[in-house]
Amino acid sequence: MGGFFGVASRQACRNDLFYGVDYNSHLGTRRGGMATYDGTEKRFCRSIHSLESTYFRTKFENELYKFKGNLGIGIISDTDPQPIIINSHLGKYAIVTVAKICNIDELERKLLADGKHFAELSSGNTNQTELIALLINQGKDFVDGIENVYNNIHGSCSMLILTESSIIAARDRYGRTPIILGYKDGAYALTSESTAFPNLDYETVRDLGPGEIVEVTPDAVTTLRPAGSEMQICSFLWVYYGFPTSCYEDRNVEDVRFKSGFEMGKTDESEVDCVCGIPDSGVGMALGYAAGKGIPYRRAISKYTPTWPRSFTPSDQTMRSLVAKMKLVPNRAMLKGMRALFCDDSIVRGTQLNDNVKVLYDCGAKEVHMRIACPPLIYGCRYVGFTSSKSDMELLTRRIIGDLEGDPNKNLEAYATTDSPQYKAMVEKIRERFGLTSLKFNTIETLIKAIGLPKCKVCTHCFDGSSHF
Repeated sequence: MGGFFGVASRQACRNDLFYGVDYNSHLGTRRGGMATYDGTEKRFCRSIHSLESTYFRTKFENELYKFKGNLGIGIISDTDPQPIIINSHLGKYAIVTVAKICNIDELERKLLADGKHFAELSSGNTNQTELIALLINQGKDFVDGIENVYNNIHGSCSMLILTESSIIAARDRYGRTPIILGYKDGAYALTSESTAFPNLDYETVRDLGPGEIVEVTPDAVTTLRPAGSEMQICSFLWVYYGFPTSCYEDRNVEDVRFKSGFEMGKTDESEVDCVCGIPDSGVGMALGYAAGKGIPYRRAISKYTPTWPRSFTPSDQTMRSLVAKMKLVPNRAMLKGMRALFCDDSIVRGTQLNDNVKVLYDCGAKEVHMRIACPPLIYGCRYVGFTSSKSDMELLTRRIIGDLEGDPNKNLEAYATTDSPQYKAMVEKIRERFGLTSLKFNTIETLIKAIGLPKCKVCTHCFDGSSHF
């Protein structure tokens, strides 16, 4: 997915920028970048580094001295090298985006036919942030240009633009990804993760609304385009990639996970001895499940954080399979002879289950039950660049449906309907494949209730194929 952070301060911004960007590190592993504008020397400073073999801080801490100025933006990107710096009729600016553009090939052809060119190729492909900048440059001003982005892309796009005098923030037209505004004396900040605020002494002011555009200086926030009324915020913010202490739309991630688990625990009739969360994103649900069912929570499996601290894994499938196995360490003393129930955020490809269930039995578990925080992922994501969006056919459910139907695209609506005969057959097939004692998925209704927003404002496309806009 990716996450960004921007700061407009009366003082030098580099420390807040550096640590603020770092607090978005769990959202991506490909590249990190920062840019500041030095008003004294009238110039931008930018740096981009690969994060595929190391961490954000280790790449940037030795060059912090060069980031001068009181305005800055930065990003943890799971897509292209960012920020990019543009000189256009709108002026000079740097831009970062959290975006997924499904029609990028079509837009690229159109821009090339109009005489535009692309200079920021990424692995031989168009850098989508540069494409967004070219669409912005077609506008008569930044608001008009961002409207042009909203009107032309299929997918989603939230962005921060660093100009020579301010930061312009624009949330995705339907609010699929968040931007949260924070304030402390003498500074405003904007971030994808409100987790970035407390230790930097910022107080959350509010979330930007869907499609809202604001201009931020050290002293003021000016609305350039009011928020729209239609929202489709991604439900996976709470299920998977949100940090436990973050809030989106005033709904805390850990609280939502706890509530989901509590509801499942109250109604689950399975007889088990203990419950354990698969680190990290399954822990909140497991704590709720334990409370709802009235059974002990045990750390029967732990994440080895010194060398595997982040929740995302490499893009290469071979490395991803290895990391899924290596970063989680079972506790034999807690498992021996136990009927253990585990809570996890989702089943995407099944890589982690495939590697870990056998290990749990080998460590002496008498039974291994699995509870999943979200419904089965039936459809690849069209709107946000998270794990299941690679291809529908990479999803475990589609492979199972292919086995049951002879066609992985057949009867999808029935398989997405909780407790339908097709749904039950699919879940049972998954249970059998991994040798689980029992397997249950959360329902959309329970998830939406835990989030606390109307379903029409939450995107559940990957579960039920719904797409409101």
